Amino acid sequence: MRAERERRRWTLAQLAEASGVSQAMISRIEREESSPTAVVLGKLSAAFQLSVASLLASPEGETATDEERVRRQADAPEWRDPETGYRRRQITTPRFPTDIAEIRLPAGARVPYPAGAYAFIRGLVWVLDGQLTFHDGGQVHELHPGDTIELGEPVPRIFANDTDTECRYVVVRARHQQP
Repeated sequence: MRAERERRRWTLAQLAEASGVSQAMISRIEREESSPTAVVLGKLSAAFQLSVASLLASPEGETATDEERVRRQADAPEWRDPETGYRRRQITTPRFPTDIAEIRLPAGARVPYPAGAYAFIRGLVWVLDGQLTFHDGGQVHELHPGDTIELGEPVPRIFANDTDTECRYVVVRARHQQP
């Protein structure tokens, strides 16, 4: 995150203003003293007009050797929201043109994302296990295993698991415009 902020020549104050996240929290995240929640990551990604995956990714080169193109499940980076227990395992690397992530949403968890987190991104949600209550702006969709939803224009969204078992789903995102 610091690298992106510095690349844009933004101050902490500018990023705080654009994201609605306090300067103190941004500073703690950049110093790796605090792990951001999914809500905070959503706000920061919206401010940068980048996907959450881009914020979580470590800098990598544009090309890869044959060995680097294979990623074992145990080696895929996973991020856990300290507030909800939401887990996000990154399937693709930043080199790949589409962002694919596997999400595990614990029973009872709700994760909201602001509309700006979806700017310049086309997306699809595919439920693998469990039930996902997906709030897409003013519409609510109950999604079951095998169900998909293609995301339209950027609106506030909530991923909710109103059941007593974990929900597992895949999020696929591709840029359709450049910021």
